[in-house]
Amino acid sequence: MEAFGREYFEHCAIFDFDQRPEIKSAFQVSKEPRRIIQELTMYCDVPIIPGKTLIVFDEIQECEEALNSLKYFYEQSPEYHIIAAGSLLGVAVKKRHMAVPVGKVTTMRMFPITFKEFLRSCDTRIFDFIENLTEPRHLPEVVLNKLKTYYRQYMISGGMPEAVNAMLENQGMLAVDKILQSILDLYELDFAKYADSRDIPRIHAIWHSLPSQLGKENRKFIYKVIRTGARSKDYEDALLWLEDAGVIYRINNISKPALPLKAYEKTDAFKVYACDCGLLRRLAHLPASAILDSASNYTEFKGALAENAILQSLMPILDDITPCYWTSDNKAEVEFVIQWQDEIIPIEVKAENNISGRSITVYNDKYHPENRIRFSFLNLHYNCGMLSCPSPLAEWFGKWIQ
Repeated sequence: MEAFGREYFEHCAIFDFDQRPEIKSAFQVSKEPRRIIQELTMYCDVPIIPGKTLIVFDEIQECEEALNSLKYFYEQSPEYHIIAAGSLLGVAVKKRHMAVPVGKVTTMRMFPITFKEFLRSCDTRIFDFIENLTEPRHLPEVVLNKLKTYYRQYMISGGMPEAVNAMLENQGMLAVDKILQSILDLYELDFAKYADSRDIPRIHAIWHSLPSQLGKENRKFIYKVIRTGARSKDYEDALLWLEDAGVIYRINNISKPALPLKAYEKTDAFKVYACDCGLLRRLAHLPASAILDSASNYTEFKGALAENAILQSLMPILDDITPCYWTSDNKAEVEFVIQWQDEIIPIEVKAENNISGRSITVYNDKYHPENRIRFSFLNLHYNCGMLSCPSPLAEWFGKWIQ
């Protein structure tokens, strides 16, 4: 937000309600925008000029009056440009029963930095080459090898901005891990701050069970993995909290792949992934060296991390339609099934070059989809409805589907 303000406005005025709680007093007398602006000028070093200053309300969940004031800025003083953000804003609003100015505020869902953005920052030549690729043809080996290298780096850092910066600035893997661990520690504090007291230990338990849940050959979420005797009714609220917080993605099984996918979800069978592959790697204490070494043997978890990274690439481009997964009598499983425009597309995810398995073939024989996708480290290719796509290029798949 600060970078955006500095690039597109003459001034950027940042007000952090957590760091400087005294700012809250400007909103507690009345919601009249011009009076609020007059008081806010005393808390910043830059002028607040309509159309020339971007006003940033950070950690706005700490001041309900500021959140409510956005309605009056919209109605009475639209000449002021305001961005508001907050840690776990959705769950904070729900817990504190805060009133949100619906219809007066444009809500933007934020995701971790994607590999596409990562690539654009670290190698503009390769990025431009992929951007200009209009058909699914074999990539030159030099391009494919560089993509693999960058993608492994991305799987180590994930998409948390500070961790990405550390990776791109070559600060070293220890620095990246230190940043990721710091983020995980802050998550733990947020669990205690924004969750109901009875749910806090359950949220911790679910969160820390993710590596073992995903490390199984069958990645279906099993409550007994959390602890012996655990039941769904005891952990459902905690699971919903993590989902509402954007910390996890819940991927439901489907009875059949048809439009709309939502109508065929089976809510009692699902998989849970982390919001970020870098955080998942650190949560599992998987060393960066295991990812950098393609021969490293971390078996099932290699596949889990590959799936998590692909899901992370898909979520920002699927228009809020969460993927599902498909199984057939416990004999075949397609990792993701997505609703892409008016088409249902099965997606198989393979770790690096290993493409063994018949699940996508079983699915194809049963449903005859127009298109299928396999993500792996093999070269780009399209043949008879099957798009074989390098995992680093997951965000570009849409322009190569026939």
